[in-house]
Amino acid sequence: MTQSPLSLPVTPGEPASISCKASQSLLHSDGNTYLHWYLQKPVQSPKRLIYRVSNRAPGVPDRFSGSGSGTDFTLKISRVEADDVGVYYCGQGTKKPYTFGQGTKLEIKRNDAQPSVFVFQPSPDELHTGSASVVCLLNGFYPRDINVKWKVDGEIQNTGIQESVTEQDSKDSTYSLSSTLTMSSTEYQSHENYSCEVTHKSLPSTLIKSFQRSQCQSAA
Repeated sequence: MTQSPLSLPVTPGEPASISCKASQSLLHSDGNTYLHWYLQKPVQSPKRLIYRVSNRAPGVPDRFSGSGSGTDFTLKISRVEADDVGVYYCGQGTKKPYTFGQGTKLEIKRNDAQPSVFVFQPSPDELHTGSASVVCLLNGFYPRDINVKWKVDGEIQNTGIQESVTEQDSKDSTYSLSSTLTMSSTEYQSHENYSCEVTHKSLPSTLIKSFQRSQCQSAA
């Protein structure tokens, strides 16, 4: 099952279309075509939108429609709304093993937005446990692609980093990201300068947020 496109940025109010192609006909011997469409949102079970090519599942708005036959199928949204963001999958139940497409990520298109960047040093309580987490929080940016680098005393860090990106905010269609640099408290206290460097399409140059460990500790 091959879907296209894999990424679909859409302005609210505009139509959207996703195609799904099977390697062989999905017409079952019973006369039905078991091609279904699903929407997956974060931390939620997939929701079935369309079953057997063109039948809307209960509660699905009539903005959604399905069509096609044989090997070629299409899901259409007549007017995209902010709540339509997520990953759309086609799936077939005609032939075993049942299979799905790769997924199409629909996002709301909007003007570029610069991130607000904040850096948080480890708390004294965390340092007492022997661990240290430095967090760089980026809020309210668009588009989604963004690059975050950590430097400690001027040296780029390549390990101990974990990133988490939120899905688009339903109100303003921006993204947020947290990047956490984790190390032992001993290592943390052996260095002085910590910086989070952000590059993004909306920024004219690299945005740097930093702190000096000794000053933060003395301020605390």
